[in-house]
Amino acid sequence: MNATSFGQNTTAPQHLERHYDLVCRACGHTMADDGLTLRCPGNHTPAFLRTRYHDREPAVSPESEGLYRYRRWLPVVRTLPGAGGTVVYRAEVLGRALGLGELWIAFNGYWPERGADLRTGTFKELEAYAVFGRLPERPPVLVVPSVGNTAAAFASVFSRTEVECLLVVPDSGLHRFATVSDIAPTVRLVSITGGDYDDAIELAERVSALPGFRAVGGAWNVARRDGLATVLLSAVEAMGELPEVYVQAVGSAVGAIAVHEAATRLIASGRYGTATPRLLMCQNEGVAPVHRLWHGGPEAHGPVDKEQRRAATGRVYADELVNQRPPYSLTGGIEEALRTSGGDVLRCPGEAARAATELFARTEGIDIEPAAAVAVTCLGRSVREGRVSSGARVLLNITGGGRARLAAGIEDGRAAQPALRLDFSALDSPGIVQRIRELFPAADVSA
Repeated sequence: MNATSFGQNTTAPQHLERHYDLVCRACGHTMADDGLTLRCPGNHTPAFLRTRYHDREPAVSPESEGLYRYRRWLPVVRTLPGAGGTVVYRAEVLGRALGLGELWIAFNGYWPERGADLRTGTFKELEAYAVFGRLPERPPVLVVPSVGNTAAAFASVFSRTEVECLLVVPDSGLHRFATVSDIAPTVRLVSITGGDYDDAIELAERVSALPGFRAVGGAWNVARRDGLATVLLSAVEAMGELPEVYVQAVGSAVGAIAVHEAATRLIASGRYGTATPRLLMCQNEGVAPVHRLWHGGPEAHGPVDKEQRRAATGRVYADELVNQRPPYSLTGGIEEALRTSGGDVLRCPGEAARAATELFARTEGIDIEPAAAVAVTCLGRSVREGRVSSGARVLLNITGGGRARLAAGIEDGRAAQPALRLDFSALDSPGIVQRIRELFPAADVSA
């Protein structure tokens, strides 16, 4: 697809007028969106909702910024000025180093020389901008569990709004807030000392059950998926066609699922062939839940004891890739996307990923996050092992980068100050949820 083949649509959406419906992947039930709906009300096996846009062909809104250029394929009724987006370019030097003749990079992070301006350094900002844009006029308090990157993105984006938001993270993820300045009083951060991502998820689920609070919904939220789908829309606009292979490091695999969904929409428009990109999802060695589920084997169940789980996740190279409850077998989930695309799940050790970080800096001139280095490593191995043809048209999602560039302009010692610190050993204590509830005295308990 060339830069003009998306067409142009410069009509701003009307206030709260929704240009899409929600469709259940299992039963086909179609419903209007209220900006918060996560699941189909039907009585059937778990299945994602998917957006069905009234505009069946992709259109660019060139007057909009960042990911909002693709707002006609985003479930948004409002935008924020200054939004960032994905920068896509052909990476000839890195491609040669990996043995590829046509490698494209979808860079998500901060790299001003290339026009990349995601101020927290990862593609999680795409989710935050889309979630904000989808909300109704008077939303409840959104509850966001995170290992750090997602929470930092929501802190940055939602601090520019009047929407209340609760972020729950393990202490080990607080360093990811170093690039976030001036967190607004409407955004409250709760950290868990000694905990991990699963502890954050479990606590967030309990808080989300309170009146006036609502879970952001992870992969179930169509805005999170469609925000990340703009990675592919940006790539196809730059490349002129769909990639043959799509490579990404995954935790919950929301981004990879989103790319698969976007590819099916593009194909349905009748202009991009019939084959979706083959998905290559990448994880750490050691703790690789998606790899475990896809390949099975003697380690199929993984560490189930909480202490064992925390110890194992503390040793991995990219701790953002350790979601123990990925959306795997439901309709529209990971397994379906892998099977439909002919994909696979790969993994690599930390030593190799560290070498990939150095390779990327040497060939491309920018720092990348640990998860992105895992993806670079797995791609290189796939080419050497013949899993990916040297002549394939490959899109590599660099899900985070440029934090060193960002850090250069930040005062030493800046650190996120949680509104509440909890020890993981006390999470089941009576009154914990109420202590968190009291952080939001204005929350509408009638909601």
